[in-house]
Amino acid sequence: MYLRFARKKYPGPSPEVIGTETELVIDGYTRSASTFAVYALQLAQRRPVRVAHHLHAPAQFIEAARRRVPALLLVREPRGAILSQLVREPAVALRDALVAYSRFHACLMPRLDQMVVADFETVTRDFGSVIRRLNSRFGMSLEEFVPTEANTSECFEFIEQRGSLSPVLLGFESGAVGKDAARRELHGLQQRAMPGEMREAWVPSEQRRRAKDALAEAWARPELITLRVRADDIYRRLLSATEDEYAGRVDR
Repeated sequence: MYLRFARKKYPGPSPEVIGTETELVIDGYTRSASTFAVYALQLAQRRPVRVAHHLHAPAQFIEAARRRVPALLLVREPRGAILSQLVREPAVALRDALVAYSRFHACLMPRLDQMVVADFETVTRDFGSVIRRLNSRFGMSLEEFVPTEANTSECFEFIEQRGSLSPVLLGFESGAVGKDAARRELHGLQQRAMPGEMREAWVPSEQRRRAKDALAEAWARPELITLRVRADDIYRRLLSATEDEYAGRVDR
């Protein structure tokens, strides 16, 4: 039911809801490197890949499992994900975010064998290894992202312009626009002035780091310990699933 609603709310080009043309789902709880993963994937390919992404809803993965569509679940340790979320969405209460983090991942635990799970650090530092796992798990033939300085820099240049809401760049994320057209659009956007806060909303910055540091005291409040422990436990179980996948591949 939620996906029917989401298709009306998000008709495209981004977020993209899983559909008949979807070749791959890349998603996760908010602030878990979805934007980096989507751009890194598309920039590495010779042709656009139709990707469902940025819905930040478990239903996206449940439907992918039902349709047998390859899926990549991005996970980030709860403190980093949630504090980054609160900086971006100050109206969200810390308690509510902790509950949402655990709920999001808990309902996917029974289906982890139907997707690849990748943690934030691996995605942002060695996304090529994540693509290798997708290829191995689902029999895909995706080109690997090579994390050279030039490739990583170009990825962040695209991310910095996401706040422009350019239909061309958002279409590139979803695989509806080719790489050459996206690069032309990027060059044009870079010639225009964009407020610094719009760029910093999507990339790491000193201002965001300070804002997260200011939330550290609230994170440590004793009355939240049960919710923190639950979120940490779920995250450790997700990482164990990743380790089990590696072990199973070695056994084979």
